[in-house]
Amino acid sequence: MAVEEIDIVIVGGGIGGLATALALHRKGIKSVVLERSDTLRATGAAIGVLPNGWRALHQLGVDSSLRSTAIALHNAVDLQAETGVERSEGEARCIRRSDLIEALANALPQETIRFGCQVVSINVERSCSDAVLQLLDGSLIRAKVLIGCDGANSVIANYIGLKPSRRYSTCSVRGLARYPNGHGYAPEFLRVRTKKHLVGRVPIDDKTVYWYVSLRWVQEDADMPKDPASIKQLTLSMTAGLPKDIVEMIENTDLSTFSATRLRYRAPWDLLSGNFRKETVTVAGDAWHVMGPFLGQGGSAALEDAVVLARCLSKKIRIADVNESIMHLSAQKAMEALDDYLKERRQRVVLLSIQTYLTGLLAVEKPYFLLKFLCIILLFVFFRDLQKPQKYDCGEL
Repeated sequence: MAVEEIDIVIVGGGIGGLATALALHRKGIKSVVLERSDTLRATGAAIGVLPNGWRALHQLGVDSSLRSTAIALHNAVDLQAETGVERSEGEARCIRRSDLIEALANALPQETIRFGCQVVSINVERSCSDAVLQLLDGSLIRAKVLIGCDGANSVIANYIGLKPSRRYSTCSVRGLARYPNGHGYAPEFLRVRTKKHLVGRVPIDDKTVYWYVSLRWVQEDADMPKDPASIKQLTLSMTAGLPKDIVEMIENTDLSTFSATRLRYRAPWDLLSGNFRKETVTVAGDAWHVMGPFLGQGGSAALEDAVVLARCLSKKIRIADVNESIMHLSAQKAMEALDDYLKERRQRVVLLSIQTYLTGLLAVEKPYFLLKFLCIILLFVFFRDLQKPQKYDCGEL
């Protein structure tokens, strides 16, 4: 069987994969995105983008169009917690995932994304360090550089030897509530903590509200319901007794926007010592550092990865013909570029993961007193500045 040769292959057409392809495109470097679904995916309804994420979107050239889709948020209010009101020190908006995905995809050349392409096996040829991918339909692709952006259950992460992501004992249900006559909520992120639930609510525009509910999920061997009607019924039954406006918000939600997922994370200690490159294969976004939603940094961190990775690769690539996107990149230069990317991103990723992990333990795992006390001390000592993750700047492309 003939083997198709492609310089740079990105597995996964989510936020991280499309952002990486766009960052490379902005540097004049062609890539191909392999997406297993038949269409663009936007699971999760919406995503909060904080100042560091908007800096990355500016580098990608899609920030202006996305601003028109969502209102600016002024602050965050945390009820039944010690944090009180936290003022935003930079641009923060909650945007529909579909808007973000479409903005990234529409900025790419039409032939960049290939749908219905599921990778089933990977092999690196030692003689040249090229990665050979076999797809579900039996076709073969040879890549000089392979980047895994295929999420928490990444095939690429598994190939390079990363330990599997772990599950919180919590699932997250998310949706978009519609208010035809306007919702009247302030432009702020509201988080409500109860003994059993963590509820978040944030307006996207004057008629649409994004919300999530974290629910305890003790059925280890049971799958989350998939169809929206069942998810809605489960959510309403498990949130009975919450304030009336929250219940009405769930009832007002468009069925098509319901999703339920088990929250996952990659342990911070695994990120400290792990090897995230194997020959010319590496990972980005959730495939590398899935960390839970507790800081609202997962999507923004993936956007940062894209900018840094494209910048590092572009420094090692020599474009022979700009019009034809013919490039020269030796295996040695490719590995050097990937090492530069991982070196620049590792500290940022580890710190974000530690802070998110500690916050998640307190928010949803309900640890015993001594562990809770230790988490609070660590957060106070090392992560006192709650705005610090948002101040990060990934730099120019």
